[in-house]
Amino acid sequence: MNKSILDYETVELDDENNALVIIDQTKLPSMTEIVNLKTAEEIWDAIYLLKVRGAPAIGVAAAVGIYLLAKKIETDDYETFYQEFCKQKEYLNSSRPTAVNLSWALNRMEQVCVANRDKTVAEIKELLKKEAILIKEEDIQVCKSIGEYGLSLLKKGDGILTHCNAGQLATCKYGTATAPIYLGLERGYNFRVFADETRPLLQGARLTAYELHSAGVDVTLICDNMSATVMRNGWVNAVFVGCDRVAANGDVANKIGTSVVATVAKRYNVPFYVCAPTSTIDMNTPTGADITIEQRPDHEVTEMWYKERMAPEGVKVFNPAFDVTDHDLISGIVTEYGIARAPYTESLKEIFKNK
Repeated sequence: MNKSILDYETVELDDENNALVIIDQTKLPSMTEIVNLKTAEEIWDAIYLLKVRGAPAIGVAAAVGIYLLAKKIETDDYETFYQEFCKQKEYLNSSRPTAVNLSWALNRMEQVCVANRDKTVAEIKELLKKEAILIKEEDIQVCKSIGEYGLSLLKKGDGILTHCNAGQLATCKYGTATAPIYLGLERGYNFRVFADETRPLLQGARLTAYELHSAGVDVTLICDNMSATVMRNGWVNAVFVGCDRVAANGDVANKIGTSVVATVAKRYNVPFYVCAPTSTIDMNTPTGADITIEQRPDHEVTEMWYKERMAPEGVKVFNPAFDVTDHDLISGIVTEYGIARAPYTESLKEIFKNK
């Protein structure tokens, strides 16, 4: 029996072989290539080059990666160990600036070192392993919970539009924005899903459409500039997207084009929901204007994915990976602890109180 893409682990620890095991998502959907990452440079490159991507999956990969790098530090002296740990942590943290889960997971792993400085280095390494595994297990439960809350906003037969990839390939299971879709599939909701292809990396076409189709979901791929048409036609009852960072005021950074979808959804009175684990909510970032937006290389627009170069040589390219969706365009932020609604400055604080 052939394996579906959903049968593979997005991120996995191979402790015996000292490897972080991932699917190389830049090769999907034409090839499923499993990659073993062992060095700091390999892990950094995999995150930067989007071989592993999606805020939650990046967080898990960073946790597993920093554990494996810590495991290789050869010293019994805590201060020497901690100094080298921090050096490796900062290196991994420099790979991508927008997704808060990267720094969140690395800081959580560092806290294990700090809180257990009275233990031996060998004991700390074992505790780091347990924490990395726990972060992965928590991600699965968080996504399931987001799925349950998201499903409560939908009814059977609804049309759903999603942007980019916030599916299983962006997490360890279920996804965030796709979690309600997968739970609905299990329970016979018969959703109709429209997946934007999502420029510049086509993650909606290559990843979301691929995994939903593999799961048996009724999914239709559309180009980004078709979202208004399907909403105007009345085919979309709700928009569900993931995100890479939520500011304290409810502004959201997600894959470029998300703000366009939100603006169009408001025009056609379609509710627009953001699915965000609390690990993605950054209460230390006041507004979307304070979020660093990652800039990607020109070739991802001009020639990547094409047999021949698509744009003229020498043309200028503006290629931000993300944009910011203003909080007043968002109907609700779906977390594992419930659904936050405007005013987000208050409701997000309440979510963290519940946490």
